[in-house]
Order: sequence, then C-alpha cells, then structure tokens
Amino acid sequence: MSERRLFLDRGIGVTRGVVTVDGRAERLLLQRHDDEPRLTLGARMVARVASVEPAIATAFLDLGGGHEAILPFKSEARPIRGGAVEIEIRSEPRDGKLAVARLIGDGEGAPRLIAQAPDVAGALQMLVHDVSIVEGRQARDVADDAEAEALETVHPLPGGGTLAIEPTRALTAIDVDLGERKGADAKRVTRQANHAALAESARLLRLKGLGGLVVLDLVGRGHDGTALLAAARLAFGPDNPGVAIGPVGRFGTMELSIPRRTRPLLERLRQADGTLNDRTLAERLIRRVQAEAEAQPGARLVAACSPTVAKTAEPLARLLADRIGARFVITSDPMCPRERVDVAAA
Repeated sequence: MSERRLFLDRGIGVTRGVVTVDGRAERLLLQRHDDEPRLTLGARMVARVASVEPAIATAFLDLGGGHEAILPFKSEARPIRGGAVEIEIRSEPRDGKLAVARLIGDGEGAPRLIAQAPDVAGALQMLVHDVSIVEGRQARDVADDAEAEALETVHPLPGGGTLAIEPTRALTAIDVDLGERKGADAKRVTRQANHAALAESARLLRLKGLGGLVVLDLVGRGHDGTALLAAARLAFGPDNPGVAIGPVGRFGTMELSIPRRTRPLLERLRQADGTLNDRTLAERLIRRVQAEAEAQPGARLVAACSPTVAKTAEPLARLLADRIGARFVITSDPMCPRERVDVAAA
C-alpha cells in the first residue's frame, strides 16, 4: 500500500503544500498572500448575472471588484440577466480564460464573498485524511524539490526511458521515449514502458495542475488496448469524477480528458517565454535570505539581484523583516543576470 505524507511550508508571502506518495511529489498547492479569494477553487459567493448567451448555454457573472466568471447552464435552468445567484468556483481562471462556476441556488444582494476556499492546510487534509502535516525546514526542502520537478519538461521513467510533458493552448502532449531502457524482449519492454508512462503521467499532471485534453504518444506497435485502458483507469482514478479515457488509436496514441480545477503551476511560476517570472524569483530570493539568516544567526546579510526582481521582492522583504528583523539588505544590480541571486554575510 502506498504511503502518503503531507508537507506545509509557511513561507514569506506564499504558502506551499505538498502531497508525496512513497517519497515522490504528487501534488503541489501554492497560495500567495495576495491571491484573489473570489477566484480560488472552492470559494462561495453571491454573483450577479451580467449576460446570458443561450447559443453556448453560458452565463457571464459579475463577482464584484472587477472579477468575472462563467456559469454553464442547462436549457431548463437558464439564469435571468441581472439576477443574483449563489455559486461556487469549480475551476480557477487560466491563460486568459475566466473561472468556471457551479450554481448552488438563488442569491440575494450585491456580489460578495460569503465563504472563502479552504487554506492550504485544509486542502491538504481534504486530499489525505488522518495524516499529520510536517512543517519547518523539511517541508521547505520538499516544496522546493516539488516545485523544481513541476517546472521540468522531460522526466525520467522508472526502469529507464523518459516522459516529455508539453502543454499547449489546445491540449497537453505527452511523449514516451524508451531511451536506454533494457530488455531482450522488445514487446515486453515497450509494454512495461507504456504502463510506467501512464502511472507517471497521472502523477506529474496532478503535480503540475494540468487538465483538459491530454494526448499520450505511446511507444511500440500492436498495443494491448484493453490492458492499457485498465492501467489508465487505475492511474487516473484519483482525478475522478470527470475523467474520460479513449481507446488507443491507430497511430498509437491515447486521448484523455481530465477535469480542470486549479490554475496550472507553470502559469503561476513562469512567463510566456518559459522563464521564471519576477514573483517566483522574488520568492526564491526571500527563501535564500531566510535560510542564510537561520544558518548565520546575528549576521547581517546582503543580497544582490536584478532590478525587476528586487522591486518585486520589496513587499516580501518587509514581511521577512517583521519575522527576522531588519538585518539584511537587498541591492539592485543592473549587471546581475535576471535568474541569479547572490546572498552573503556583510
């Protein structure tokens, strides 16, 4: 039986939660102190129906504060424009697309938040029951490792070979490569690789927060479609309800549809060009300063980074100073590469 553990890193300006299965990260939850609570998975609120589009069976909702969401509806339950409804966020906004809401019932009054989504600790306990949460330095290290893995594109397969996961606007493509996987029986080797790829794909998609249409390019020919379908159902079982799995096609691909719930981590941590965004770099800078402060009690520290990262880190630095005191300074160096951070004792 698999062992699941929970880790909670209460960082400066950001809280990260990790679920591991047999020592490997399966989920990474990230909540920043300035996240909009009305757009978080599980948030409940009263919203105003701004417009109704019968042709696509969708209503556009005003959540207040300039925020919007969409509400799919059935023909017999068409909302009334201008009316108030009580809703729950079932899918967070992503890549320029609005959050998706679920109708609870009629609402009353102006748009407003009536129940916040569970915090990271609560969400972890909902995912895994009756397991204590580990905090502190160990949780920070586990979260750092999980974040690094989530940002990778190519991942090793147990037993040899690789798995490449590349999201696009339309779908997520997964390519399985045998690489140096050994074995005298080629058919057996490809079968083992494909089954390992299904298990790893499920884990990594959960870790990265990816959903929607997924196309997995299997290795080899003459696949045992029944066995692969059974393996896929087992691997993606934790993502139910809502998972749909298609048969292996004539070109050796398997298509899946996985419910979208949280915003993909790649969108939160990276820029459009694939490099880390300033917020992610600023959080890493603050963690570096905090770690050095813990390792060198009483020392004054100087951190050097690029101007954009230094600017983004300013509010986080104030929060860190409240915790450890004003014994560090962050300097802006125009010559410093954007993703480089130097921290040393003064």
